[in-house]
Amino acid sequence: MAKPKLDSAGISLFCESVAMMLAAGIQTDEAVGMLSEDIGDTALQTTCESVYRTLNEGHSLGTAMRASGAFPRYAVDMVGVGENSGRLEEVLRALGVYYDEEDRLFAKIRSAVGYPAALLCIMSVILAFTVIVILPVFEDVYVSIAGSLTNGSFNAVGLSIGIGWVALGITLVCTLVALAGVVACRTESGRMAVMRMFERFPATRPAMEQLAVSRFASALAAYTASGVNTDTAMKEALEIVEHQGLKRKGRAAYALMIDPAQPRSLAQAISEAQVFEQIHARMLTIGTRSGSLDAALDRLSANFFDDAILQIDSAIDNIEPALAAFLTIAVGATLISVMMPLIGIMGSIG
Repeated sequence: MAKPKLDSAGISLFCESVAMMLAAGIQTDEAVGMLSEDIGDTALQTTCESVYRTLNEGHSLGTAMRASGAFPRYAVDMVGVGENSGRLEEVLRALGVYYDEEDRLFAKIRSAVGYPAALLCIMSVILAFTVIVILPVFEDVYVSIAGSLTNGSFNAVGLSIGIGWVALGITLVCTLVALAGVVACRTESGRMAVMRMFERFPATRPAMEQLAVSRFASALAAYTASGVNTDTAMKEALEIVEHQGLKRKGRAAYALMIDPAQPRSLAQAISEAQVFEQIHARMLTIGTRSGSLDAALDRLSANFFDDAILQIDSAIDNIEPALAAFLTIAVGATLISVMMPLIGIMGSIG
């Protein structure tokens, strides 16, 4: 049986709580064990108990999180990076912020889509009643006075029925999409599907790439802070990248770094492969020269993350007005589909 995934809020609470206890000098296994006691969240408590059992067997936190099956790959990989680099506390705090922000975003999506989805459901019922019940009545009236009808009158009723069916079909599709969005935001698998959709949607595609760059920069910062050379840091950081476009750029940068003829520095390779924008690549150059490359990467990761969140927020803010505009059009189409037969009848009577 598949193990249930923790939601974003649960992951954030787990990471922030463990990071806080590590800062207080508590060992990892004791921190997770304390977290599993009377936490009040059944799913999180069950997950903590599973992680605690694996830790007691002598495994690392990353391995225990993977074995529990409750954490997404990114969280597991980043915890592994933190353990290998000696920056577990910092990585856990960053993950706590990341998943807390993700939970806020999905709550905002539910809010933006939920109310229009309810209105779309009501509108679908009204349109269905209009098309299936009301418009056929007009058609029967036309048949009863067929001798006095003009071709224009027949065209009017035909057009009104066509408008009604088209409006009903589009409204039903939008209703199903909106309801699917509301339901998806309540499950981890659904949220992953929404994130994949964001990667394909033109309005949010740049933001999702920016978010992937933020993750990559954070992993790169953790590895460089651990003292490994930049070639190894780049190679290991690429392992956690899931965004295909960024992975291609990262591999191109890594190839430049290990080029036997003319090896580039990390900053040069990232600049030439266009992994970061030029202004951000120059910040890496400055960080390298000043001996604070990991700090520069941490700062860039935070900047990329903030920019991505702002872009996604802006896209979400446009959802509700777009659905409201569609509702207005659907209402107008309903009125037109009802009024056109009346106009035809009045014309025939006149």
